[in-house]
Amino acid sequence: MDDLFEYSAKQFPSEEKNEERSIYSVSELTRKIRNLLEYKIGEIWVEGEISNLRKQASGHQYFTLKDAKSQLSCVLFRGNASKMALDLNDGQEIEVRGDLSVYEPRGNYQLIVRNAQLKGHGSLQLQFEALKKKLNAEGLFKEETKSSIPSFPDTICIVTSPTGAAVRDMISVLQRRAPWVKIVVYPVLVQGNQASSQIVEALNNLTEWTKKGDLNIDTIVLTRGGGSLEDLWPFNEETTARAIHEIDIPIISAVGHEIDFTISDLVADLRAPTPSAAAEILVPEKNEVHRRLNHLINKIESLTMNSIDRWNEQLNYLGSKTLINQPLRFLSDLEQQVDWKSESLRSVIHEVIRSKTDDLSNYSVQLSRYHPARQIEEISGKIDLLKKSLTHSLSINMKSVVERYEKGAIAIKTLGPDSVLDRGFSLTLDADGKLITSTDEVKPGDLMTTRWKNGTIKSTAQ
Repeated sequence: MDDLFEYSAKQFPSEEKNEERSIYSVSELTRKIRNLLEYKIGEIWVEGEISNLRKQASGHQYFTLKDAKSQLSCVLFRGNASKMALDLNDGQEIEVRGDLSVYEPRGNYQLIVRNAQLKGHGSLQLQFEALKKKLNAEGLFKEETKSSIPSFPDTICIVTSPTGAAVRDMISVLQRRAPWVKIVVYPVLVQGNQASSQIVEALNNLTEWTKKGDLNIDTIVLTRGGGSLEDLWPFNEETTARAIHEIDIPIISAVGHEIDFTISDLVADLRAPTPSAAAEILVPEKNEVHRRLNHLINKIESLTMNSIDRWNEQLNYLGSKTLINQPLRFLSDLEQQVDWKSESLRSVIHEVIRSKTDDLSNYSVQLSRYHPARQIEEISGKIDLLKKSLTHSLSINMKSVVERYEKGAIAIKTLGPDSVLDRGFSLTLDADGKLITSTDEVKPGDLMTTRWKNGTIKSTAQ
């Protein structure tokens, strides 16, 4: 801003320094101011709250960006608006990037917006995605770890701000649908730096009180109304997520609007799109309960009457039987049946005995054919024949073996070294006692032994 003042002083010198005045038209002055803003300041980031948003049929959007002390006119042209993921709405705290300029027909300075994002959204969104990835890897989002929500809870604990619209909506729906349900409100902050620690403390206390028996809670609802990502951030804190995961009491997360998703929604046993929807999920509508009860009552009455009718039919049937009307006759019929069955049994026994007697006679004839004494006599004759045949074969084989042995002994004696020596020959052996058959096997200095029939001589090769 100092630069802006100095630059303006140069363009518009005072009369004290120069009595010659320059007079500008409104258009000229406005254009100079426009050039000054556009070229001296250039692109800039500005943060503030949206108000007086106007979306034209042309696609252009006009709004005011304000804070507690000032406001700035902004225009978002259709081309830039089509490239943005953010849908602008009144009341949003945003950060915008654009160029300062002047709308010359009116002489108003304005910010031509190139891009916009929710205030703090960039860094918070990165933190959100990083924590989501971390907790998912640890298994905090797995369905198998989640508890089922009771269908007919007796006591419901709402953890939220006691002054918020969310708790009022929930209590209204619960009392309308199920006036018999007990409602406990645990007051906590749901926005700001202290909110997460208060939520964690509330969940820990509820767990401890339940274990001690001081409080009997069937279901917990962690809830608040809608807001920006920054407003909902306590429900994206890691401490909040782990406290929800560790609590044993079934818990529903109903944070923000239907389009809002938080880490608490992913960790909780059930996510409700809104606080009112959570109340509708928690309890059945009383008229529906009455309808179901009436249906069950009618069904029980129908089943009871059907059972009574069946028992009456059974009694009538039994009453018509002889056992009831004429018990002696019934006994006589039984005695007659016993006599008839006894006679039949005796006939069957006689037939079985006769059949078994015939079988025994046949077995005796067959057994005589295979009497042990007869079998032994036949086997003994076969053994004698085998013994004689074996003795004859052994005698022939033994004679042949003896003849081959004698011939072999003669051959060994004839071809052996002693026989060679007896014929006047000699044998020369090396130091290891191996027969030398060629001069190639001897080197000068080798020790040799020569054998004759009547002695040996040791020598050294030359």
